[in-house]
Amino acid sequence: MKFINQKLLIIFIMFIGIISIFKVSYPFIQDRDENLIFQNTNLAKNNVTSDDYTFVVLGDNKNSISTFNKIIQQINNDNSVKFVINTGDMVFDGNPIKYDFFLKQVKKLNKPMLPVVGNHDVADGGVDRYLKIFGPLYYSFHLKNSYFIMLNNSNEEELDPWQMNWLKDELEKSKNYKYTFVFMHVPIYDPRNDINHQPGHSLKNLSNAKELLDLLNNYNITQVFFGHIHGYYVGKWDNVPYTVTGGAGAELVGKNPKHDFYHYIKVHVNNNNVSYELIKLDSPDFNFIDRVGAFLWIYLYSTIVINFWFILLLISTLILLKLYLKKFGFSYFSLAKKFFKRKH
Repeated sequence: MKFINQKLLIIFIMFIGIISIFKVSYPFIQDRDENLIFQNTNLAKNNVTSDDYTFVVLGDNKNSISTFNKIIQQINNDNSVKFVINTGDMVFDGNPIKYDFFLKQVKKLNKPMLPVVGNHDVADGGVDRYLKIFGPLYYSFHLKNSYFIMLNNSNEEELDPWQMNWLKDELEKSKNYKYTFVFMHVPIYDPRNDINHQPGHSLKNLSNAKELLDLLNNYNITQVFFGHIHGYYVGKWDNVPYTVTGGAGAELVGKNPKHDFYHYIKVHVNNNNVSYELIKLDSPDFNFIDRVGAFLWIYLYSTIVINFWFILLLISTLILLKLYLKKFGFSYFSLAKKFFKRKH
């Protein structure tokens, strides 16, 4: 009886192992998950049928599960929203498993999502993966009365000279539209330090930051949106109004109730004006213990969920190996003991 039970256990573990191998070896990102910027700008244009429309801006979900899934559900239930713009750091790094998990999440979104590249999105070899999945690192499009410009400052340093020249041309084109929205991941300046434009969680090349702001000042910019800072900040640099929105699920480091909470922003556009609605979500309490606890839980939970089949494969392999060693009178402990004896 004991032999039969052990045999059934081995068969069951091997079955789990085979499924895990299949899941792990199966291509993470399918051919249909390519050139999503082109696909989704077309979908957004189809959704926007008049000069009166609403879109959502959010950022820094960073492989979040609970909070980002809640945001997706809320947006799905909001028929006024026509498309979503993500200000970057959609994944923790460029690992294909993490991109695969993110793509599975946004497939549940019933609105097109347009990305801005963040520093985490291109980390650890993520540049090629981002290019394949989404398309260009910077781009523009127009919808009815508005012009949208998406920039790439994921290096956290600056906008390169080629992109600066491209931006000048795009801003000239934007003059033909009533509203101009600009998006980039890293803020030009850190709004927490911006009295003297001191460096912070913002562009490190201050001369380039000044050049960029001077350029934007020459045009009638409706709003510049950023991510990168995990919170909510609004303000104005000279003539340029800005919003930092980095509250879509990544860890919340700060403890300021005015800024450090999960959220997204609804932007309503019509021919008279543009209005902004802040949508808050449940966030950890504003104390050190709750914030650190939530920080640890976010990454533990996401690591287990995202790497579920790898973890299952590892566990099943270790159990089978243990049973095999037991058959010959060995254990992990006895093998380790022998190994260290031989070393010494």
